[in-house]
Amino acid sequence: MPIKVVIEFQAKPGARAELKQTLADISATHGPRIPGFLGSTQYEVVDSPDGLVEIAEWDSADTQAAAVQEAMTTGVYAPVVELVAAPFRVTRISES
Repeated sequence: MPIKVVIEFQAKPGARAELKQTLADISATHGPRIPGFLGSTQYEVVDSPDGLVEIAEWDSADTQAAAVQEAMTTGVYAPVVELVAAPFRVTRISES
């Protein structure tokens, strides 16, 4: 069953644009090769100058979990970790 993953980021002060570009670059570079990844979009939080939300679409929770594990192992997300001020919040959702 397809899912969406909502990821809430708090960038370091003044780093939201760089974080947004880094996420877009990772998606463009790695996304097409990741089984089950259907795409993602980044949104700036209106009420927070450093807030950013990414909504990613996956063909299943299992493929998403496997892809995240692989990305963490290989360090794909290391540039993202460098740009955030706090741990990000991830919520996985599906249509009922």
